[in-house]
Amino acid sequence: MHYCFIINNEPGKAGNADIIRADIEKLPEKIDYEIYLTTAQKTAIDHVREYCQANPEKETCFVACGGDGTINEVATGMVGARNKHLAVLAYGSGNDFIKYYEGKDFRSVENLVNGTAHKIDILKVGQDHYSINVCNFGFDSVVASTANKLSRKGNKNPYRWGIVKAIFCGRFNPIKVSADGEELNPGKRMLLCTLGNNNHVGGEFFCSPRAKNDDGLIEVCYCKTTTLMGFLGMLKVYTLGNHLDDPKVSRHFIYRQSKSVDVHSDKQIELCLDGEMLAGNDFHIEILPNAISFIIPA
Repeated sequence: MHYCFIINNEPGKAGNADIIRADIEKLPEKIDYEIYLTTAQKTAIDHVREYCQANPEKETCFVACGGDGTINEVATGMVGARNKHLAVLAYGSGNDFIKYYEGKDFRSVENLVNGTAHKIDILKVGQDHYSINVCNFGFDSVVASTANKLSRKGNKNPYRWGIVKAIFCGRFNPIKVSADGEELNPGKRMLLCTLGNNNHVGGEFFCSPRAKNDDGLIEVCYCKTTTLMGFLGMLKVYTLGNHLDDPKVSRHFIYRQSKSVDVHSDKQIELCLDGEMLAGNDFHIEILPNAISFIIPA
């Protein structure tokens, strides 16, 4: 197995290459590896795709060394490739994807090398965009878009400030959502909607508590618009992932398991794909079963 460690070459992160090399040197047996430092956003996608095209039969493990954005880029570049695996070393500021694997150590190279491959699903959005964790929009995308901008400025609590902004301008969204052809809440406005392959967003929100990343289904959690007091009242329940079970809160949600989802808005909106924003008016999202071979750490 060849290992390709992919690291964001950003201030404060490039030093992870030295940490990884040191950990590799401690392994009982040598491994065949290389380290690739990205030069800009999205370059990891191009690098992985080009490698897969040039080495179609070579068994390779691409190790995303970073947060959800890096994981998304590596997974996007891998889709459709043979003999390729995805692994994660969690050196990023946001690692919602790995929360799915509770109790696993994603900071150990040795555990990674001795891990087990397992096929998981991925969400395909439009023609060439993917989400391996959660795709969300409405209130959530206002939060995420704001948080991304604040994070780039060094704000320590970008997601919480994003929530504050969305409370005032992201609660009444005229967005149409259809799951497997069924329009949800027709003619009404929505608060938010999450399409879950995994469970968490924003570092603390257990948004898709019933999601399984290997069942070939999208977890659709559609939340109807509510009053400000109603929203604040259910925020803690939503954060803990009890919103589908608590009777006082679940009445605000429409829950479906589907293979595809269609989203339409007359006004341009943003979808949040694993923390990255995608703008548009119409989106078709489908599940690709068993599309990624993921290495679960030993």
